[in-house]
Amino acid sequence: MTMRLLAVHAHPDDESSKGAATLAHYRSLGAEVMVVSCTGGERGDLQNPGLADVAMIERDLPGYRRLEMAAAQEILDIEHRWLGYQDSGMARDDGTVPPASFADIPLEVSTGVLVRIVRSFRPQVIITYDENGGYPHPDHIRCHEVSVAAFEAAADPKRYPEAGDPWRVDKLYYDRSFSPARLEAVYAYLLEHHPDDPAVERLAEMREWMAGRPDLATTHVRVGDFFEARDAALRAHGSQVPPDSPFFFWPNDVLRAAWPFEDYQLVTSHVASTTPESELFDGIDTSEGSA
Repeated sequence: MTMRLLAVHAHPDDESSKGAATLAHYRSLGAEVMVVSCTGGERGDLQNPGLADVAMIERDLPGYRRLEMAAAQEILDIEHRWLGYQDSGMARDDGTVPPASFADIPLEVSTGVLVRIVRSFRPQVIITYDENGGYPHPDHIRCHEVSVAAFEAAADPKRYPEAGDPWRVDKLYYDRSFSPARLEAVYAYLLEHHPDDPAVERLAEMREWMAGRPDLATTHVRVGDFFEARDAALRAHGSQVPPDSPFFFWPNDVLRAAWPFEDYQLVTSHVASTTPESELFDGIDTSEGSA
């Protein structure tokens, strides 16, 4: 049976900043990999005014972000689907979001759309965000809610019968790419080998910011050979990510030496799997002839 991995994200560019090396890793192993973008990122802002296409972006940011997503999809060699909802933007002061935006749509409605994709693609593994969305953007939180609801509903023949035959997804993971262990490993490596690197000071500030945060990762996938593919996919989203961003782009030789992994938290598993894990498909029978 072919490995099939589904990653559900809030906006185009999230798939490249959170786990893109993992997607490329599994494609290299012959897995079918699909990303679902819940929204088109319509309410995003231009984060890279140095782009040559500023005039086009200012005229049609949503259209430009679709072009960026297509470029990232080609780099990662993955399938892609739009869930079809509009970016909610950050919540207003009273906690509300624009009418008919993703976070405003009833959960039961948007869950049904994702269930249809799950039952058609039939992944064994789904990756999404935790209950805080990775960070508290309304679309990230709703992405979590929709993903968890679809993970459960897709297996139930009584739920969304019009959305195809039931399919039970074996494992659900939360993305933990920016894990405390990763930060500590890179910081220690730089202190030992490159103590004068300006990144040491930046990482020290991040350590203070993350102090006391629990390390919830259960699964560390070795993907160091695919960091360049990750970076290329992320740079394809040029309207959102400056190419020299010190937050997103760390030296890959340092990462490969200090922490050549992307990290996940196993949340639900319908198969026997012992943590810590080294692969998302641990415990899943993908041998030829398996269901």
